Amino acid sequence: MKITVETIINAPIDKIWSAYTTPNDIMQWNAASDDWHTTQATVDLRVGGTFLSRMQAKDASFGFDFAGTYTQIVPNELIAYSFGGRSAEVVFESRANGVSIRVTFDAETEHTVEQQRQGWQAILNNFAMYVTTHP
Repeated sequence: MKITVETIINAPIDKIWSAYTTPNDIMQWNAASDDWHTTQATVDLRVGGTFLSRMQAKDASFGFDFAGTYTQIVPNELIAYSFGGRSAEVVFESRANGVSIRVTFDAETEHTVEQQRQGWQAILNNFAMYVTTHP
């Protein structure tokens, strides 16, 4: 089963793409709630390249590595990747009211579909807020 989350950001595509793919930026926005953060991020943005985001509770009670391999890259348009036997696709599409960022990913079985949708949407919302509030 696939799950899709989406947001629209009123910012230049170059700024959006950079914030989505730059480790220092990722560490600023990549969390589903205020009690979590990303303590480390690496990006090798090329087909076959890998990425890793160390996501951790701020009280250090739990953490995990979100890691995978890029399977397709089209600058300013598409990032596809595999992670843990699953896959995801991020589509960047210019529209009259901004840039749509649509993330579609394979659901997992540990959490409900709604929990997964809410978590990924929260991260995408944090990304939108970061892009629109930082120079």
